[in-house]
Amino acid sequence: MTIKLNRRTLLSATAATAFAASAPALAESSVPTRSSVLTAMKRATTFMVEEASVGGGYVWQTLPDFSRRWGELEASPTMIWVQPPGTATMGHVFLDAYHATGDETYYTAAKSAADALIRGQHPSGGWNYVIDTVSEDNLKRWYETYGQNAWRMEEFQRYYGNATFDDAGTAEASQLMLRMFAEKRERRYKAALDRALGFVLDSQYANGGWPQRFPHVEHAGLYGHQDYTGHITFNDDVAGENLKFLIYAYQVLGEPRLLDAVQRGMDIFVATQQPAPQPAWGLQHFADTLKPAGARTYEPQGFATHTTATNLRSMMDFYRLTGDRKYIARIPEALDWLDAVATPPALRGPGRTHPTFVLEGSNTPVYIHRRGSNVVNGEYFYDASPTDVVGHYGSFRNLDTAAIRAEYAAAAALSPEDVSRGSPLKARMGTLALPRYFTLRDVSVWDMGSDARRATEPAAARVTSVVAALNARGYWPSLLTTTSNPFIGDGPTIPTGGEYRTTRVGDVWDTSPWTTDTPVEGVSTQVYIRNMGDLIEALID
Repeated sequence: MTIKLNRRTLLSATAATAFAASAPALAESSVPTRSSVLTAMKRATTFMVEEASVGGGYVWQTLPDFSRRWGELEASPTMIWVQPPGTATMGHVFLDAYHATGDETYYTAAKSAADALIRGQHPSGGWNYVIDTVSEDNLKRWYETYGQNAWRMEEFQRYYGNATFDDAGTAEASQLMLRMFAEKRERRYKAALDRALGFVLDSQYANGGWPQRFPHVEHAGLYGHQDYTGHITFNDDVAGENLKFLIYAYQVLGEPRLLDAVQRGMDIFVATQQPAPQPAWGLQHFADTLKPAGARTYEPQGFATHTTATNLRSMMDFYRLTGDRKYIARIPEALDWLDAVATPPALRGPGRTHPTFVLEGSNTPVYIHRRGSNVVNGEYFYDASPTDVVGHYGSFRNLDTAAIRAEYAAAAALSPEDVSRGSPLKARMGTLALPRYFTLRDVSVWDMGSDARRATEPAAARVTSVVAALNARGYWPSLLTTTSNPFIGDGPTIPTGGEYRTTRVGDVWDTSPWTTDTPVEGVSTQVYIRNMGDLIEALID
């Protein structure tokens, strides 16, 4: 599958930039030794396992003294994060280091991360965004304080007590369980893997779609929000991530029963593409009518241009997987629609080729705004004005429809037999191994049976600078460019002074994270994963 993530695209320039601020300048001729690379990897991992982890699990970033810790929101001292780049991604990088070195230290670290996830696995088999390592009551209190007061983080404002497919947390953890079981066939990981597979299969609607959360929990709503978590979800590649996991499991476990779920999961893309004159998709769709649905209050009911572009690429993937031309039959009309709703020249600029949202029935673009100062007195709304849009959620997108057209033309020119050659669905069941490495770059089902390495190795000077930047305690000092207000109680019902229409955070009662102009030194799993990837690449022949 094509990876379209968000947070999981953590192996990119962001991490490198954060690290570069603390890396010493070194001569281009510097050549790292294998011994220095191995020593740095071991020291950095020892710090993460022995000092940064909580019960084997991780958040995203912490202060060096661990007095404050963050995932997508500020975490309590006993919490760990499931969403990438949290506990599951750390388990993946430990396994990658084990594959590169053969050192059992890394396998033990991967087991600790996987075991932390197992302890927090929902009885249904999936995972929530976060786990409290002490008690569910602690987690509920966190939702009632930090979660409930994060104005723009509506997915955290209520405690559901179930599991979620959002933001690839369940997918990342499920893939780790599959890798752990495939590594040494330990029964503990097979049991957790079976529960995760059950979650994906049980939550799938008969028509092939997946909800955002499962099992369904009736929720009265908070701050007037309607519950959207039962809708068929494409946002954050929920369906694509589930399909990838099922295809991995089909090949590794040799379970033909998974093929029906895969087929239905691909077919829901066909079924939810709306008829002309709007042959597009929304972030979510109603499970019964298959019409586009709204989600968070800044995600109105209608079509999402970026989701439509993402789904078109998924449909090309499905053609490659199956050789069935039904998946690409309506791509041209969707591309024509995207061109028709493109941002007019007067509003265009860098990253602004298309409006994010288009209303159903009218092709009218709408833009997201907010008023108030915190979650108690504030609200989101949309209208036709492209000015003063919110700063944390794009009202515009950057879509290269010409590139998608070229990809479509190349795929459509191939016969079904040629295009699906090498497909993991066509290969004999049980004949393809998982990619050897999962964190050197984003991996897909097309990487099965390969190392899944980066296209280019890091320069010698880069590797030497990574080794040299490791500090005396054993971590890579990273500038934490995001922070948040501490929880100080529920906000007032009357807006406070200040202008919060376009900011990432509201007043002092808002616990949403925001970008700071005064970053401080901290410890980052994202930087650790990126740097370990550079060192792993340097070791592989």
